[in-house]
Amino acid sequence: MKDPLATDRDFRGYGGRPPKVVWPGGARLAVSLVVNVEEGAELSIGQGDAANEGTYEVVDPIDGVRDLCMESHFEYGPRAGWPRIRAMLARFGVPATLNANGRALALSPWIAEEAVADGHEVAAHGWRWERHAHMAEAEERQAIARAVEAITKAAGRPPRGWHTRSATSPATRRLLLEHGGFLYDSNAYNDDLPYLTQVDGADHLVLPYAFDTNDMRFQNAGGFVFGDDFARYCIDAFNRLWVEGAEAPRMLSIGLHLRIIGRPGRIGGLERFLAHAAAREGVWFARRDAIARHWLEAIGRHDLVARALGGSAKA
Repeated sequence: MKDPLATDRDFRGYGGRPPKVVWPGGARLAVSLVVNVEEGAELSIGQGDAANEGTYEVVDPIDGVRDLCMESHFEYGPRAGWPRIRAMLARFGVPATLNANGRALALSPWIAEEAVADGHEVAAHGWRWERHAHMAEAEERQAIARAVEAITKAAGRPPRGWHTRSATSPATRRLLLEHGGFLYDSNAYNDDLPYLTQVDGADHLVLPYAFDTNDMRFQNAGGFVFGDDFARYCIDAFNRLWVEGAEAPRMLSIGLHLRIIGRPGRIGGLERFLAHAAAREGVWFARRDAIARHWLEAIGRHDLVARALGGSAKA
């Protein structure tokens, strides 16, 4: 029987003493807006999958036949949600990271083209909107390669970040390093700061993500009903981290989805959050690749930047 106390989990982290990293301009807080682009990468019998996605504005699985209702809910994201979110980001001059599925961008490449033109980062969210937890290694290796290929084609440059939907496999990080070209991944929810982790003896940067400051909570009884619910919660998180940022660096991740926050009854919540955050001094709105690079250079790990940006033919 395995000893339940024998684990590689890290409960201590920085122990309240993070590196003395100073954000650009002496900012107290780095704010990362992550726009998830998943539409067209969900399960769909109409696209040749064995099953349909069952979770969208409602939970209503349809088995055995094409689910035109579900498909139209996802289609709202690229058609109406993205233009609305894009305009909001431009209005406030905020750079964001698009967390994109490869198959989604293969179907809607203009989203990547417009994002790059606006100065946003296009990172990888996998080939499909799917978990990797049970993937065989060969299948996962192929999924990573397909995602990188599709995103590079749509965006004109390879992704530097990776974020699997929910659970990764034990091999994910090793396969990312094997593929090359990745500066960071966001498959963790355990801190308010970037940190290094070991992958088969090699250092690798993690930029933790967040499910609480995330518009996904509008769905599945997640607690958000009105746009103001999203704004109030994210503003509270922002205010607390901004105060703490007077003593040590802090990072806030805000998770967005085209088909969720892009709805007219919800986009006002994003608007109110951005207006609040933009009015404060000492705030650095940044793409995740910029946060990753700044952190690594500030702690003297230029080698990890060079490994990701300079050395891989696959990158």
